Amino acid sequence: MIKFENYDIWGFEHALRGMRNPLESWERNDSGFAENCNIWEGDDVWYTSAFNYKIGPYDLALAQRLIQAGPEHRKFLRQIMVSVDITAPLYWWKEFDTYKVGTVANSCSTMHTIHTRPITLDDFSCEHLGLFVDAFNWDEQSIDILNDIISLLNKYRELFVKTKDRKYWWQIIQLLPSSYNQRRTVTLNYENLRSMYFQRRNHKLDEWRIGFCGWVEDLPYAEEFIMFDPKEDEDGAG
Repeated sequence: MIKFENYDIWGFEHALRGMRNPLESWERNDSGFAENCNIWEGDDVWYTSAFNYKIGPYDLALAQRLIQAGPEHRKFLRQIMVSVDITAPLYWWKEFDTYKVGTVANSCSTMHTIHTRPITLDDFSCEHLGLFVDAFNWDEQSIDILNDIISLLNKYRELFVKTKDRKYWWQIIQLLPSSYNQRRTVTLNYENLRSMYFQRRNHKLDEWRIGFCGWVEDLPYAEEFIMFDPKEDEDGAG
């Protein structure tokens, strides 16, 4: 399970203006904001002006030439910023944490808050847990095993809240499954996202392949900037 909420995208205007600085070709800039830039869609998503920023054919052609030329030329992508709240299991965050350059994350603290409320099944990514009678010759679903662990964690939680004895807190921390969901507010840019997209789009984890990459594909101008790959276009045409 992975969830994306409260995301904001900004920087197209100054990124595409700065993109033209090396050749001083600002007069060919043909992008700009549409009317009614800020619109509200749904309960959790604020679609900012980035979704109504219209990129013209001259700017798009230059941008894609720079993207094709390599990271040292497509610096403008680093100036298109994205902020988003991501809720995902710890096993996914462990892989996300390999991306350190140009990313910032502020997380909910497991260490400080794990004991503040009862732990429930909804706190975990467990959609693939099922029945494995043939493999292990027992008639118990793995989801039941997770429920047993949650019950044990809550017993230790109650003891810690009552006694403040850290030995019970340690039982929670060291028994906590990696499927436990954590929320972080993350700031990235389009260059980060481009790298992550191509590295993770065929990953075995649903959270990467379907969740993260699917979310990236819906960002404004993702197809033109993040997913743009002239090599693939040539292969497809051939």
